[in-house]
Amino acid sequence: MKLSAIITIPARLASHRLPNKMLLRDTGCTLIEHTWRNASKASKATDLFVITDSDKIQQEVERFGGKAFMTSPDATSGSARIVEALPHLPHADIVVNLQGDEPELMPSAIDSAIECLEQIPDANVVTLVTPLRERSALHDPSVVKAELTPWRSDILQQGLCSQPEVWRAITFSRAPVPSARDWHDSLLDSNPPLFWQHVGVYAYRRSVLEKWDSLPDSSLAELESLEQLRLIEAGIPIAAVRVNQTVQGIDTVADYAVFVDRFRNQQEST
Repeated sequence: MKLSAIITIPARLASHRLPNKMLLRDTGCTLIEHTWRNASKASKATDLFVITDSDKIQQEVERFGGKAFMTSPDATSGSARIVEALPHLPHADIVVNLQGDEPELMPSAIDSAIECLEQIPDANVVTLVTPLRERSALHDPSVVKAELTPWRSDILQQGLCSQPEVWRAITFSRAPVPSARDWHDSLLDSNPPLFWQHVGVYAYRRSVLEKWDSLPDSSLAELESLEQLRLIEAGIPIAAVRVNQTVQGIDTVADYAVFVDRFRNQQEST
């Protein structure tokens, strides 16, 4: 069943590790513009909004022709910022939460998340995962890991979902999960994968966001600084769709420098 969808991009100016990163423009375009232009290529969403608490970001978005909505600076997460803006946004069955520092996520990956909600009626939240094959990433707390189990096998076996792999998230952590008692490097090459990297994109049914403020607080979400754990503790299952792209968010000066180099190399090769 085809559902209406919009993309929202929470973006704040304050960043502990990379201040003002949304407005960095070493490529000639600001980071938020890169993310916006890339997301606008997703075919299943009809509109796109930047949700921010910064006048400067709002002005920048409007400069390049995007739409921005201002929220208070008190929001505790990107999803909470979207919830605040929700009554003022066009009605849509599905609301995608795409972080402003994800300028290179394939638009087709966003479409896959939306499509999963269209095809699996008992999924209310969908996120993305990609196989984790590097031991250094497994032990890097800035790389969020997902522990997964297969989604309902009957749906997949009957061909009711076009996604080849849909999983149910057991948990997310900055620690290595699952933890192997007897480690050997060949575990990283397992197929299906044992280790998964979380790609911080969410597609929500609107009804989930409408009850967000009534969800109980989560000590795990606060401890790990991972908002999705609030959903899991509240008993709301999260479906995870596999994408074969290692997505690097921009969190540090080094991350941004790598992104700039990659962008320049792509420009030179075209």
